[in-house]
Amino acid sequence: MSDWIGHECGIAAVRLLKPLDYYIEKYGTAMYAVNKLTLLMEKQHNRGQDGAGACAIKLDMPAGEPYIFRTRSADKNPIMAVRNRLVKAFADAREQNPEKMNDGEWVKNNVLFAGELLLGHLRYGTHGAQGESFCHPFLRQNNWMTRNLVVAGNFNLTNNNELFDMLVELGQHPRNKADTVMVLEKIGHFLDEANDFLFRKYRKEGLTRIEITEKIIQELDLVRVLKKATRSFDGGYVMCGMIGHGDLFALRDPSGIRPGFYYHDDEIVLIASERPQIQTALDVPIETVKEIEPGHALVVKRTGEVLMEKVNEPLKKTPCSFERIYFSRGTDKDIYQERKNLGRSLVRRVLDSVDYDLENTVFSYIPNTAETAFWGLVEGVKDMVGERMKYHLLKDGGRITAERIDELLSFQPRVEKLMTKDAKLRTFITADADRNDLVAQVYDTTYGIVKKNDTLVVLDDSIVRGTTLRTSILRILDRLGMKKVVIVSSAPQIRYPDCYGIDMSKMKDFIAFEAAVDLLRTTGREHVLQEIYEACLKDEAKPIAEAQNQVKRLFEPFTQEEISERIALILTPEGMKAEVQIIYQTIEGLHEACPEHKGDWYFSGDYPTPGGHRVANRSFINFMEKSDARAY
Repeated sequence: MSDWIGHECGIAAVRLLKPLDYYIEKYGTAMYAVNKLTLLMEKQHNRGQDGAGACAIKLDMPAGEPYIFRTRSADKNPIMAVRNRLVKAFADAREQNPEKMNDGEWVKNNVLFAGELLLGHLRYGTHGAQGESFCHPFLRQNNWMTRNLVVAGNFNLTNNNELFDMLVELGQHPRNKADTVMVLEKIGHFLDEANDFLFRKYRKEGLTRIEITEKIIQELDLVRVLKKATRSFDGGYVMCGMIGHGDLFALRDPSGIRPGFYYHDDEIVLIASERPQIQTALDVPIETVKEIEPGHALVVKRTGEVLMEKVNEPLKKTPCSFERIYFSRGTDKDIYQERKNLGRSLVRRVLDSVDYDLENTVFSYIPNTAETAFWGLVEGVKDMVGERMKYHLLKDGGRITAERIDELLSFQPRVEKLMTKDAKLRTFITADADRNDLVAQVYDTTYGIVKKNDTLVVLDDSIVRGTTLRTSILRILDRLGMKKVVIVSSAPQIRYPDCYGIDMSKMKDFIAFEAAVDLLRTTGREHVLQEIYEACLKDEAKPIAEAQNQVKRLFEPFTQEEISERIALILTPEGMKAEVQIIYQTIEGLHEACPEHKGDWYFSGDYPTPGGHRVANRSFINFMEKSDARAY
């Protein structure tokens, strides 16, 4: 994606089901769990480069001994910083007591992070806040083992204000309205409530406090806690958590918006945001890695029992389609094929745009993440070339010459890598103003390939703001001297904000929104903006369950092609010599390419939860009131 956006975080969890001695004997290392956790984290580095963290819990530690250990980092390379701290604990122990490192009991008692439960997290700062204190996992501490709570997740909640009010009504005094606080305190409250219930029950029966603690460990109903805590959540999430005594959970939202996968056998349980990373970590076949079901929680009890329990009633399944277009790594078998299908579905519209003049058309892509979709586009073009050869062979019949056969067989689409990104801008630029100043300098091009009569077709994952195209890419490409450039987006037009994980809450930033507003104004229909604004204000006065997306009316007067033409006009830099055309994927093409991932609210405005509609309306209100505030 040539435009910068922050997006979903990543989770990784490991639960060892055997004593540490088992792994030392079988795998030759006491670091088996740490190695698996950090491998999962590194293989998901695409999901978070603003920070990382890890936490370990040791089971059955005696009173007075620490059993929860956490480290977090917001350094330039946070994953490596976290791994180094985990590994250093083992390295220091090996240096001081090398003869003890094959004794699992000694390692567990003397080495930090040598626990049976490990939870890791990779962070993108969707609210722009940076620093170690914003990094997951978050810890809610208590002297009672069964009240200690560790939480990390990939989530955004749309109804933080309502959740804040609920906590206040419970008698709490939340320190802020961040969704991480809401999640931690909501789960923590009902965890406390469950502890209190069991304590009172067994106190009446005359058990000692120590005996009661053991009863709580055995009988704590974590699924019931999660049901009570999350029934008011509106948003997209996969939340992972650990309870101090050793229960582990991974909870997915009812619409299945955010991804979550797991694997378990008699040795280990692994949880991650993406499937192939688990395959890589354990070298297991794809069919053994399962999806956490929407509205369900994967629970690993302290005893090692693994359960999949319904926590919230599942809704229509609408997994985020951006995971398939861009966010998840393309090493997943299904994602790889879907991205190729996204490119292939654009072939006829692209060929129409170049009048089928393949001799004078060059195909390329930006950035590297668009490569898979690009190869799907190229394969589709090659199939069209094959059809053309078949046509000529049949047309010429027996009169075809050897030279003509050679000419037909030798023809291939002209495919070149023309754009190079010199720096990963998102890793060191956070302020929009700084990003805009430097964005024009991070791309360069390959000269001497394109001729003046050529049309250049360039595929991108998606076009969000268009900033990079306008300030950098189109200016650079124009230096090549071609007559026309066609920018092709493998994603449809982004028209609405996201509120479930992607940092896209300001509607005014979207080039498709800018184009629609411009069309209304230039066609004398500016009054529609005021009408939509008033409808949004009325919608905010209704209960959130009745919220409807009023902003859809903005796009109703125009076809997709009209919006695309206006986008091309807006993004064409002043003085550009080449003609600019922009082609977007259709929503129908997206669904055909990714049939199981139809979460398309940023394209269609069809949000899976009422909170999404409310966010879209609030974003439009902010636009009309010239407010730069976030919509949720």
